[in-house]
Amino acid sequence: EWNGPCRERRTADEAVTQPTRVLLLFLDGVGIGEDDPETNPFVLAHTRGLIPSWAALQGGSIATLKAPRRGGSAARSFPLDARLDTNGTPQSGTGQVALLTGEDAAELHGSHFGPWTPVALRPLVEEESLLKKAAAAGHNVAFANAYPRGWPGDRGSRRVAGPPLAARGAGVLTRHEEALGSGDALSSEIVNDDWKRHLGHDWLPTITPMDAGANLARIASQANLTLYAHYATDSAGHEMSLDAAISSLVRVEELLAGLLTNLGDDVTLLVASDHGNLEDVRVGHTRNPVLGLAAGPHADAAAEMTDLRDVTPFILDVLGVS
Repeated sequence: EWNGPCRERRTADEAVTQPTRVLLLFLDGVGIGEDDPETNPFVLAHTRGLIPSWAALQGGSIATLKAPRRGGSAARSFPLDARLDTNGTPQSGTGQVALLTGEDAAELHGSHFGPWTPVALRPLVEEESLLKKAAAAGHNVAFANAYPRGWPGDRGSRRVAGPPLAARGAGVLTRHEEALGSGDALSSEIVNDDWKRHLGHDWLPTITPMDAGANLARIASQANLTLYAHYATDSAGHEMSLDAAISSLVRVEELLAGLLTNLGDDVTLLVASDHGNLEDVRVGHTRNPVLGLAAGPHADAAAEMTDLRDVTPFILDVLGVS
């Protein structure tokens, strides 16, 4: 059990209970790799000075398998085991279920499975996710991603990722193109290009990743628990190209820069993934631990986690949900 610092601040006249806020930033397919710039785009991008915000969350350096734990004055990096005590290579479907529910999804399914949420485990995600439990306890919960109305639709019913499924179960899959247009939601790709190009919403504003980061900070300031999911890191990893991987890292870097500049000091930022991939361009998915990052009031406590299944109970404990 994780016990965060006192959530009360004393004024001259009374004790004022401060809201507890957590932002879970999910990045698909991001693990901790070797200390080798020829295979690990994190190391190469860091040596080129391209990812200062990533490095700032790791004490000015980059976590590697040789030194997976890093930290500075207010941020920590730490490894999270994604293998779930199951043979085989971790996958998105079961990894996301474990991350969002705390349950041993690979054991429940009988193996690692992906890329989509196993059909038999979808009720678990909708009914037992950290979003549903936090909302049921009376917390203000936000899913920052914009999704088309009617998701997933008949044609996409087989292609169901964990984050929107959890959001639907919690009743917070409510941000659509209007919210995207007003800056009250983010596209899963961070910028709005795909919504404009493929969904016909060419009226949407053109935003930068830094703009998106500032929008995410504002959304997180209005909720006790916010979830934002980004999947393109995994897609870039599957290209097995240093250039593609670094391009993906730089986009997230700019998101982080906008986020960290605007994030309130009452928000605990937790970055986590479902499996390794991007950190090694020689292969696709890896068995490496995923990269955990934390900043803010509960960063030290977050760094005590060791496994994907720890994330949900940690966040619920921070929120005081039993």
